[in-house]
Amino acid sequence: MQTDFFINLLQQVKEFENSDACKPNSTVEDFRVWMNDKKYSAESPTKLFKNENHQVSFTENEICKQILLLGRYSKLLIRKGLGDFPELANEEFTYIYRLKDEPHLTKIQLIEKNGHEKQTGTQIIKRLLDAGFLEEKNDEDDKRSKRINLTKIGEKVFHKSVAKVNQTSKVLSATLNDNEKNNLLKMLQKLNEFHAHVYSNYKGADIDKISELTGG
Repeated sequence: MQTDFFINLLQQVKEFENSDACKPNSTVEDFRVWMNDKKYSAESPTKLFKNENHQVSFTENEICKQILLLGRYSKLLIRKGLGDFPELANEEFTYIYRLKDEPHLTKIQLIEKNGHEKQTGTQIIKRLLDAGFLEEKNDEDDKRSKRINLTKIGEKVFHKSVAKVNQTSKVLSATLNDNEKNNLLKMLQKLNEFHAHVYSNYKGADIDKISELTGG
């Protein structure tokens, strides 16, 4: 039994090595992602639900699947692209870039503009404060709030990281031509407008209430 397991594992490794996903510097994490993608592709939501006698919309479930996969791939690529900036390699760089575009935000404004829950956003801000990339000052109009800005160190990190962020963005856009990129961008913006509305106005709503907004 154990021998069969190791033989199967070696066969999977060999298949990975022969795939486009394998690169000279591929890691165990790359192999895990490939295995996960392979399994996910083999068992589509339509097939799963059909076996269980459930009705399902193929298109909407495939959209969900593709978005989830892209989210996982993007996180992996961002960690690779920002390898020289480990303090930014998770979600932190989005906070740096938002403040560069919109300085003097309150903590809550900065968190909401990044679409995070308060606890997650607060932890990210704390890490950036500890790293010396951000500074906070009391709001002159509301002493209970604090305004966040980039420090000089944060400014330097922003400028140094731009080239890597641009490179990573190009990789994420893959081989789409300009027309395909523009069309995808319009659709993604439309999706994000809807979800930003839900995020801002229906935080406490359950999925049934949110589903009504789609006409479903």
